[in-house]
Amino acid sequence: MKTDIVVIGGGAAGLGAILSAYKEGVDAVLIERDERIGGILNQCIHNGFGLHYFKQELTGPEYAEIFIDMLKNTSIKVLSNSFLHSIDEKNKKIYLITPEGVKTIETKTIVMATGARERPFGSLFIPGKRLSGIFTAGVAQRYINIQNILPGKRALILGSGDIGLIMARRLTLEGVEVVGVVERLPYPGGLLRNVVQCLEDYNIPLYLSSTVVEVRGNGRLEEVVVAKVDENFKPIPGTEKSFHVDTLILSVGLIPNIELIEDFVEIDKTSKGFSVSNLGQTSLDFIFAAGNCTIIYDLVDYVTIEGEKAGKYASLYVKGEKFPPKIPIKKGKNIGILFPNYYTPIEDLTLYIRVRRPMERGLLKVGTYEKDYKDLIPSEILRVKIPERYMENLKEIEVSIEEA
Repeated sequence: MKTDIVVIGGGAAGLGAILSAYKEGVDAVLIERDERIGGILNQCIHNGFGLHYFKQELTGPEYAEIFIDMLKNTSIKVLSNSFLHSIDEKNKKIYLITPEGVKTIETKTIVMATGARERPFGSLFIPGKRLSGIFTAGVAQRYINIQNILPGKRALILGSGDIGLIMARRLTLEGVEVVGVVERLPYPGGLLRNVVQCLEDYNIPLYLSSTVVEVRGNGRLEEVVVAKVDENFKPIPGTEKSFHVDTLILSVGLIPNIELIEDFVEIDKTSKGFSVSNLGQTSLDFIFAAGNCTIIYDLVDYVTIEGEKAGKYASLYVKGEKFPPKIPIKKGKNIGILFPNYYTPIEDLTLYIRVRRPMERGLLKVGTYEKDYKDLIPSEILRVKIPERYMENLKEIEVSIEEA
């Protein structure tokens, strides 16, 4: 098979990219490992999706279905149940494992929209046996929302990221007793709206500056020991507290899926995702990337927007358009996560910023651009569009926030 663009991943970024490429008039193929496209959206039955993109509040499946319906009215080829095996970057070939066997696609460009995976229990180095009853939040969510299976009867949640908060509410609504959410940071890891709607509205305690130090049980989880932590996240002896639960839900972060091509494209050392320009272009010109395989976004709307951009510029690359040289973007004071890594000056620059720590008020500086912001917290991405004129003649762009 030969094509102009292959988009790998049928989630929010991939759907945005493939539809954008189709509008540009190039031949495009969408690769999805599951039977149904839509990605993680299919199991997120809570609302809160689409407020920025569609100006209405949707559930995950509703959000995905709009794009799937758009796809039905196109000639885009969709290969579902297909796994990426490898990419031959020198000859621009993709090898897939499909139900019909191994397939090879020759392409002119690729958009990686491979998303992210959950950090597993084994990466946390928590003492204890290998017990049943310990789930990542995404797995527990899939059990409940897709397979109609309850993971347990009494649960504790480690990590106050958005999916952990949403699962606290979901488990409660399904009759599981949620005894608390444990967070090692001194502030919640998820959006404030989720803290209010998922914990406070259901009287679920949030234990800040705390972590799990041991799990106990005999085959099945029976007890979880939690302790307070100091400023270096070290457990403080004598502060231990036991919770008798049969279920521990882990919401301890996402890791961008970059395997298979990480050896020949640049990776951001902080986000662990693909380093890309504002066009979505990686360090290898014919490979673009978008979505949670670059940074972990807080809103799916942003994932779609960046997917569309990567699909558009990948299409222009196919058509032979030459882009100006990339200008490096450097993290300055108080910047935790920053996207993109490079600026190609053919449109205004849209930045996605996570601050390193909460600030009541901060002054954002980008080139000659300055603007005040209030109530900055690491869990909420600050999205800012910087007009091109503020970065004229710069060889490097530094982004910083001065606390006011």
